[in-house]
Amino acid sequence: SIFITNAYFIPDARIYRSLVKAAARGVNVSLILPGESDIPIVKYASRYLYKRYLKNGIRIFEYGESVLHAKTAVVDGIWSTVGSSNLDRRSFRKNLEVNVVALDQDFGEKMEKVFTEDLKKSSEVTLENFSRRSAVEFFLEWLCYRFRNVF
Repeated sequence: SIFITNAYFIPDARIYRSLVKAAARGVNVSLILPGESDIPIVKYASRYLYKRYLKNGIRIFEYGESVLHAKTAVVDGIWSTVGSSNLDRRSFRKNLEVNVVALDQDFGEKMEKVFTEDLKKSSEVTLENFSRRSAVEFFLEWLCYRFRNVF
């Protein structure tokens, strides 16, 4: 399993391909992303890839309780990370970010429990309901994605 909660999720091609390959191998790849964002441009850019994720078996949930600012991941209930890094180019190349990485089953299980609790506060995005978005939303997603490396 790969469970990612991320406020500003615009992964580069390598991360995107890795997640798709994992899902193709039968790994449960699930993302909790913001339903509301304090930076709408980033949310639109992130949503541009939703259709690709969904078509490749990656599940997407949008957090609805408040503005999401978490940046966590847990893999197979053993490897975990918590910190300030988003999964975007800016965090990796420009920002001063710090994450804690833990290789610990007890901590990983706790991280999975938090992820499961956050799922209860989230709505699943399906290919069917995502395809119903307006042409204006699609255009905004497309446009914002083009400028993803600026912000």
